[in-house]
Amino acid sequence: MFSHVTIGTNNIRKAQNFYGPVLKTLGHLCFSNSSSFLAYGKQAGAQIWIIRPFDGKEATIGNGSHVALIAIDRQAVDNFHATALELGGTNEGNPGLRIHYHKGYYGAYVRDPEGNKLQAVCHKNFDH
Repeated sequence: MFSHVTIGTNNIRKAQNFYGPVLKTLGHLCFSNSSSFLAYGKQAGAQIWIIRPFDGKEATIGNGSHVALIAIDRQAVDNFHATALELGGTNEGNPGLRIHYHKGYYGAYVRDPEGNKLQAVCHKNFDH
């Protein structure tokens, strides 16, 4: 459904220190970068771009929005959450089941150091 998602930043190097290790927990590597952007994912597939706004104004967070990233399993969700917190992110929801969405919905929420909300989620059904 999506080509890419962009997340604003005011400091590319600080963002790289956070997003590089955090996105790696979900298998997303940086495939392109410059002084104004970082690009993670697949060149011919889904991508996440961390950018300085093109209009030159300060990047700000969206209220009520977040980016949810697929995790291959629950351990990847746990690793995403722990790594984000170790690198200056803040907890917005511990890893765990959220059965009000569906039986196997396992997710965790964080904010990056600039306040952007992120989630890792595994949709696999488990009997335990």
